[in-house]
Amino acid sequence: MTTFRNKIPLLILFLAVFTKGPAKQIDTVGVVSSSMNILIQNIVILPDDYDRRQAFPVLYLLHGYDGDYLSWIQLHPELPELATRYGMIIVCPDGKNNWYWDSPVNPALRYETYVAKELVAYIDSHYKTIPDKKGRAITGLSMGGHGGLWIGFRHTGIFGACGSTSGGVDIRPFPENWEMKNALGTYRENRERWNEHTVINQLYRIQSDPPAIIIDCGTSDFFFEVNENLHEKLLSLHIPHDYLIRPGEHNAAYWKNSIEYQLLFFSLYYRENAFKWLLEK
Repeated sequence: MTTFRNKIPLLILFLAVFTKGPAKQIDTVGVVSSSMNILIQNIVILPDDYDRRQAFPVLYLLHGYDGDYLSWIQLHPELPELATRYGMIIVCPDGKNNWYWDSPVNPALRYETYVAKELVAYIDSHYKTIPDKKGRAITGLSMGGHGGLWIGFRHTGIFGACGSTSGGVDIRPFPENWEMKNALGTYRENRERWNEHTVINQLYRIQSDPPAIIIDCGTSDFFFEVNENLHEKLLSLHIPHDYLIRPGEHNAAYWKNSIEYQLLFFSLYYRENAFKWLLEK
């Protein structure tokens, strides 16, 4: 992984945008992905006391289909206040519409590698982070909920906790939707590949040492049934997880509410793990 600074020295951008209050900072950061050879935009939300503490845990927060790196801050402008309340850095990358896979069809689409390896390495080298899985979590909404669990389940050495809100945790009932066939090929001709690239079929990876997991979905969401199925499969495999359901649809009102529950969940995980890691250093 290289940064845009390394490749073209004068063009790396740190655009510090300050929200109301003296120290609520949102950095807009361009990072070059070596695996895809493209510049990817991200925002980094820092808590108020960033300059006064040694290191912080990090939450990677993924947007949904047809969103971008600004989607979460536009959906929930209070994220800087929540970052301060829970003592964490929040990073929102741009995943385009590529479902956070490394595509087996198009080698130019490697968003799993970008988020799990290249972006994590960049954030750890440029910010005061806890550079250990005990200080990292990943979640997101809809397509990003799929990404949060897909990456979290497949990279347990990097992320100690993961989650999903309204997530597309089983893609197979939706073969014609959301450009997924651009990354996987058509479902009809590539069923085995689709089976291999859906979250619900990744549970074998975490049976022996599961991350901390939180999943939630509204009861009127079109993804509700696949989330119920994932919950039941996790139960059958005795994999611990938090599963929250409540009235709600696949919309901004639900996500703005649900992310606050998830931030609390991750803050409790950090309290039990990341801060112990700091004390041991």
